[in-house]
Amino acid sequence: MLHRMTLRVLPRLAVAVTQEAVRKRKRLVMLAPGLVAFAVYRLAKQADPLDDPVTLLVLSGLVSAVTALWAYRIGRADSLRMLWQEDGARLVGWVVGWIGFAYGVQLSLMVLALLKVLVHYDFLRHPDGPAMMAIIIACTSVARDAFEIGHVRLLQLQGESVLTFPDGAPLRRLFQERLGALLQWLGLAVCGGMALALGAAEMSEVGRTDLAQLVVVTLAAGSLALAAYLAGEQRPGGWRARLGAVGGAELFRFWWWPGLAFAATYYLVLAGATSFLLRLEQTGGLAQGLIAGIVSGIMALYCYYLGYRRQLEDRVQQTVPASLLRCPFVMGILTKSGPLSSKPVVPSVDGMAQESGRRG
Repeated sequence: MLHRMTLRVLPRLAVAVTQEAVRKRKRLVMLAPGLVAFAVYRLAKQADPLDDPVTLLVLSGLVSAVTALWAYRIGRADSLRMLWQEDGARLVGWVVGWIGFAYGVQLSLMVLALLKVLVHYDFLRHPDGPAMMAIIIACTSVARDAFEIGHVRLLQLQGESVLTFPDGAPLRRLFQERLGALLQWLGLAVCGGMALALGAAEMSEVGRTDLAQLVVVTLAAGSLALAAYLAGEQRPGGWRARLGAVGGAELFRFWWWPGLAFAATYYLVLAGATSFLLRLEQTGGLAQGLIAGIVSGIMALYCYYLGYRRQLEDRVQQTVPASLLRCPFVMGILTKSGPLSSKPVVPSVDGMAQESGRRG
């Protein structure tokens, strides 16, 4: 889900995909796959009751994969043949395999776990409703993100400066440049998340419930994500100084989204995999600690990367409105902003990332 955070946290990408004309097209793109997913669910249910989690997840992944390719093509405003020729097998395969199949499976697990944890609507006991919602919600979300990625790719081909394409390639380069810092934050987050989850489980029977673990892990991982983001920005004084320098409203917005929102999402995905794939009715303390460590580690890693890319884009591309640079998480401001205004001449992404690594 790193692509989703990248598309909203980095101001230039957020401006590109939240313009009013783009949003209108996106609503239509999201509506059609939802209706098709419902029809596919009804047809598949005639041949199979869809009461097996693996069957449901495979079906959801396949429908999402087709949806991702279709929505990406709409965002790119080109034919499938031109997509293959201009974007190449690697990018198209990433859209279909990761943004489509893998992301669709993750979202379906999240929906199933959310229904079980919050409203006790267990798929294993009542498969119909959760199965339908898992397929439709996953499909529409995949359509939204694939369309936005396709639109960003279209802007890139038209000559717009896209310093951070949301395919995760810059994160892999960051591992080469700042492995020590990433491992430090990763270790801190994993250990801290595990300690808090296990501590809550040891305190009382309530602390061992899925709902209590969701709250504890979300708060812990979201807070660590905020600190990692500020550290990734590499501003003078480090992340502690940034806590005092950045406005409280901006800190709260990032802590709330993507911090708490994606921490809860990752927890539900892993809890769903534990409940519906491993079929563990009651998650033990070790499993709860492992889930908490994974969620906290992922959030710290991703948010350090986002802070690093934000700092790099602020330095290289100064055409983003100043209001966005001060407060990039207010989506109302992002929506009202005009289109990307100019095409600055900048060095290559790889060169700037390497230069930043040396200077840091």
